[in-house]
Amino acid sequence: MNSLRHKNEGWLYWLAFLVALGFRLTQLGATPLTDSESQFALQALRIARGEDPLLGPQPAYILFTSLLFLVTEAANFTARFIPAIVGSALVFAPYYFRDRLKTLPALILAFLLAVDPGLVALSRQSSGTILALTFLFFAWGTWRNGRAVPAGIFAALALLSGPSVWAGLLTLGLTFLFFRGTIKPTAQNTLHTPRNALIALASTLLLAGTLFFTAPNGLSALFNSIPAYLRGWTSASAFSPGRVLFAFLAYETLGVFLAILALIRGFRLKSGRYIKLAIWLGLSLLLAIFYRQTTELAWAIIPLLVLAARELSRAFEIHPDERVEVGVVTGAILILLVYIWFNIANIGLNPYDQFSPAVLPFLGRVIEMPFGPRYAILFGATLILALCVGLVAFGWSLRTARLGTTWSFTLFLGIYTLAAAWGVSGQRTPNGVELWKPDQSPLHADLLISSVNDISLFSRGHIEAQPVTVMGVNSPALEWALRNRDVKVVNVLNPLDAPPIVVTSLMNELGLPSAYRGQDFTWRQPPAWNTIQTPDWFRWLVYRQLPRETETIVLWARDDLFPDAREDAGQP
Repeated sequence: MNSLRHKNEGWLYWLAFLVALGFRLTQLGATPLTDSESQFALQALRIARGEDPLLGPQPAYILFTSLLFLVTEAANFTARFIPAIVGSALVFAPYYFRDRLKTLPALILAFLLAVDPGLVALSRQSSGTILALTFLFFAWGTWRNGRAVPAGIFAALALLSGPSVWAGLLTLGLTFLFFRGTIKPTAQNTLHTPRNALIALASTLLLAGTLFFTAPNGLSALFNSIPAYLRGWTSASAFSPGRVLFAFLAYETLGVFLAILALIRGFRLKSGRYIKLAIWLGLSLLLAIFYRQTTELAWAIIPLLVLAARELSRAFEIHPDERVEVGVVTGAILILLVYIWFNIANIGLNPYDQFSPAVLPFLGRVIEMPFGPRYAILFGATLILALCVGLVAFGWSLRTARLGTTWSFTLFLGIYTLAAAWGVSGQRTPNGVELWKPDQSPLHADLLISSVNDISLFSRGHIEAQPVTVMGVNSPALEWALRNRDVKVVNVLNPLDAPPIVVTSLMNELGLPSAYRGQDFTWRQPPAWNTIQTPDWFRWLVYRQLPRETETIVLWARDDLFPDAREDAGQP
């Protein structure tokens, strides 16, 4: 283990960083920004253009992205670039805790952080959630290693990252209170370490929070993050506590499986370290569930993956004389798991054909219950799997059954995790529903912009020459899509005016003095949460599809902008 630390440990962390970059940067700008992403990207763009907008409660993302927009193009890729880079850097955080985790579990944790679907999803969103997570753990790690100045800098950056940091601080604070008096203080390098950390924190807040005094309202945005977090407890949300828990189980299956094994062993041995991790995991999960936002599950992922890394490191302890037995058990269980998944995928094709209505006793409520041959096969295969594990434990040894089960499920769920991590990028299933996103990307954004470009080119000779008026459409994503044009957002059109291009919600006519031609586009398709039934979740699990609602917008162009209309009127 010491040779691993000295010879390979460093480049393995960098390998994990490269893996993380691959999942976070590949096709980063392919999908349009959602409304929730666009509101912060637009603020960064306005700062880059020299304006003084009112900033949202995520000043770190807004101010740093505005710098990026100053030196390069304001695009979907650059709007998401900083969260992707910072989210990838999270893999280095275990390095600061390897004295407690040990070398191998810390390295395993780094790779788990690199491919975790939830962390990948958050790193591909233009928001400050992943910034808060990464900077807070870097602040903790550098502080406990006696590096006061970096700890103060990272702590300031975490505070500037938005409301999510308060969820992390609340979780860590409550966990600390549970074990108050049992945690030994970390030795510091100098007696003045707290003072140095506070100086670094205050200096970073002043400089980074104002973008070197060019955006003073960044500090006011910092103080707005606390009310914004508190409002989240009472504001309406598309997610219920049950849906948040389902998202956690659906995306974090590998971590949940390994964490359960680790907790069983930890409670059996009465290990204080595992009990602390269990309390941390439980508190963070409960806070995220009742906050009703899947993005806050990020704070539960860390203790979950710490437990998973500890358990997976034990699976490497295979003696040479038991490799054959463990390999046979792993292969047999893996075949059964693949067969079970094929049955689940088949059910997902036609989920309603496999369900029948049933009445719950004493409640009189009608629900959909699984019924059919596919479910019989699924339950039978699961029973065979359990019997195989039991026979191996009885016939060979409990250790062989444990190692074979751990490796087979790790390989199978590891492939599922990689697929889920790739899926949250939007490239595996176009227009699929990913529960880590608070809203969905516009469906026909590229088509609408292409149409606007063509109209402007036909009429003015340049794709960005014609101004656009938006009426009755509350969509920051639409404003972001039209960011390179002169855009005017109004509530009511002036009946005496005739703007060249107008975007409205679905309507028959504009009521303006000039003639217009219109084309409708599907803009948003949020999940129809009120109509989703139990069978729909089987389809989602395999194909990421749910029943949708459709919002349509109309692009109107004044008739005289088209070449055929000008020819009929005798105009050039």
